[in-house]
Amino acid sequence: MGREVRMVPKDWQHPKREDGRYIPLLKGNFAVDDADWDEQYAAWQRGEVRAYGKGDQRWEPKCAAALACSTYTEWNRRRPSPDDYMPVFPEGTATMLMMYEDTSEGTPISPAFETPEELARWLADTNASAFGGSGATYEQWLSTCKRGWAISAVLTDGNLVSGVEGLAVIATSGKDAT
Repeated sequence: MGREVRMVPKDWQHPKREDGRYIPLLKGNFAVDDADWDEQYAAWQRGEVRAYGKGDQRWEPKCAAALACSTYTEWNRRRPSPDDYMPVFPEGTATMLMMYEDTSEGTPISPAFETPEELARWLADTNASAFGGSGATYEQWLSTCKRGWAISAVLTDGNLVSGVEGLAVIATSGKDAT
């Protein structure tokens, strides 16, 4: 993806390293991802890997690429760590909107705001990065804030533009952007 709105509590302070840079945090559920890792690791130990796009078949014998890997971690990924994930906030406390970049794990690019309009206004007024060094208009940011996400970039009419810009154009044209 590229940009996504995350719901956070009013007093949320995204953690930082000692040097002041944000610590990237994944959106998602650690417990679910950890259980999935365990399931895939067990299949790896049986000589199988997940079969993607093959109907109801869930596992298949290791392919040549998997056999070339000496460990499951080399094939797939390291075991998830709860330290890599956004915290699970108590029910009803995540009431604020915050824009994150999620091309990597996810770091905030804005403070928290109560409404999509306030968030979009701040993003446009500060020329926040929609993609690389490119900002976006208020209307483009508002479309993204209401949708909740934008991919990194879109190729439109031979030009590479931010997903914030490109998906706003798609949204106003009436085409399906999902």
